[in-house]
Amino acid sequence: MKGKGWLILLLVIVIAAGGAGAYAWNMMRPLEASTEPIVFEIKSGTGTSKIAEQLQQEGLIRSGLAFKGYLKWKKQGSNFMAGTYSMNPGVSYEEIVNKLNNGEVVPEEMVKFTIPEGYTVLQMADKLSEEGIVDREEFIKLANDPSAFDVEIIKDVPVDEELRYVLEGYLFPETYELKKDSSTHDVMQRMLEEFQTRVNSIPDLEKELQEKNLSLHELLTIASLVEREVVVDAERPLVAGVIYNRIHQDMKLEIDATVQYLLDKPKARLLFKDLKVESPYNTYLNKGLPPGPIASPSLPSIQAALQPEASEYLFYVTKKDGSSGHLFAKTYKEHQQNIAKSKAAQ
Repeated sequence: MKGKGWLILLLVIVIAAGGAGAYAWNMMRPLEASTEPIVFEIKSGTGTSKIAEQLQQEGLIRSGLAFKGYLKWKKQGSNFMAGTYSMNPGVSYEEIVNKLNNGEVVPEEMVKFTIPEGYTVLQMADKLSEEGIVDREEFIKLANDPSAFDVEIIKDVPVDEELRYVLEGYLFPETYELKKDSSTHDVMQRMLEEFQTRVNSIPDLEKELQEKNLSLHELLTIASLVEREVVVDAERPLVAGVIYNRIHQDMKLEIDATVQYLLDKPKARLLFKDLKVESPYNTYLNKGLPPGPIASPSLPSIQAALQPEASEYLFYVTKKDGSSGHLFAKTYKEHQQNIAKSKAAQ
């Protein structure tokens, strides 16, 4: 009987062990597969025990206790990443661990928008509000509040009452992609950061500004004039040179784009009365540069303003042959001849 007793006890232990193993195996089996994903968030700092409990509560595993045992056995769990995840019932332990280790979170919904080169603050506000990306009035208000943004390069932007919009010219024209729920402030902050990145990429910028005795604000103002006046890229440095030539000879710039900037809706052709509009931006009435940029210049226009093409030209007129180019002149008489030539090509 004694021998039989030990045999029975051994059999009981084997059966018990087998039962425990079967139970553990059953608890580790994936749940019934489903095509309906479960979305859940693991917050930063959450430990593996809490994650195991959360996975059980979400209906992704049968037992949090079994999952914790699996993690200890596999020496996993220390590299799980926080975030929002999407998993379907039926995933295995291995799949869960891999997703959490790799941080395979749900991609955030993004919104994409483009700011064309040469757009003004008002044009940006209108376009982005129509696209549902910003609040128009808030955008315009923030354009006069540079202190609301943490961007080093705009710290020295002059806050002048003559400026129509303080941040005009500093919101870089580019295609952007941001989180869908980004605020108006977030959008503008990103545009200002892009401006800082692009301008800081210009070689020897500070040295060039010092040699020309220009501030960054003045450079952007010239660049914005070039941007609004020029369509043909190759002409940008040449038009920039004309602007410098006229300033050095104490001539009024007489640039139509500065008058167009004052109009709520730009005109196809300015009238004589438009050129009489009283404003510091009107370069037909005032010598020198306007108080600030009249649009957001592209990088090529900024570079053209920084390195203008030397010439003796003081005038230019748009060709009316559809090329969008210009005819340049050294004297007013030549300019008048170019105007006649341009009209004849219509």
